[in-house]
Amino acid sequence: MKKQTIELSKYTAAYTSIGEGIPVILLHGFFGDAWTLDSIAKGLSDKYCCISLELLGFGDSSKPNIRYLIEHQVDFLQEFVIAKDISEFYLIGYSYGAWMAAAYAITMNDNSISIPHLAGMVLVAPTGIRDDSFVGRYNWLKPLVWQTPLVDLVLSSIAPFAKLMKYQYFETILAARTAISTQPAARSFLIDRLKPEDAVDTVENDIDRITIPTLIIAGEIDGTIPLWHSQTYAEKIPQASLEVILGADHDLVQTHSEEVTRSIINYWK
Repeated sequence: MKKQTIELSKYTAAYTSIGEGIPVILLHGFFGDAWTLDSIAKGLSDKYCCISLELLGFGDSSKPNIRYLIEHQVDFLQEFVIAKDISEFYLIGYSYGAWMAAAYAITMNDNSISIPHLAGMVLVAPTGIRDDSFVGRYNWLKPLVWQTPLVDLVLSSIAPFAKLMKYQYFETILAARTAISTQPAARSFLIDRLKPEDAVDTVENDIDRITIPTLIIAGEIDGTIPLWHSQTYAEKIPQASLEVILGADHDLVQTHSEEVTRSIINYWK
């Protein structure tokens, strides 16, 4: 799949597309890009036109110098759908992308203008529920946010020893540093959400207003986003169903992509 771009009113949106049929827009997670849900897009492409959108501040989409909030991503998606002349579509969101998809579904009820019809939605390992236990959990990432070559120099010097000692998390740290350096949305998220009161755009109080059929897919042993987050979505959204994939962690869109795809196909029959 070749990455394409389209100009919106203020920003450029980057995306990939595969398949034909009713459009399905796929939204990646934190540190992700258009390739994050590649396996799922390919698995659905026999029946749907799968469009993997790189969100604002990620991948090759525009990277404005702003304090990134979910409302910016909602506006970005709405402009993209209109620019692509899509009249009806489905949404699949993963992790951060699922939070954004839920926020988009909520705002559909507030729109006074005619907007494309969202026919259904799948939220995979969704974030977006306020959870004060997260405070301090990612303090170890703070040095990775520093915009100085010193951080990269330290990581480079540690790399040979990390490989020698088979330190399994070092590759994750390097990937996080690269993502934070190249994705301002990820960097803004870490800097601007250090305290519970910074959770200004979580959706737990509004998801009961989502009126479309919604499938929530969660990993049984998700160590990043606790299962109760997905359960909250399932309990509060009127037309929601919850499916828990046994043995799956937060990276289930890679490790259990066939099961995730099969669940989506069965739900949309």
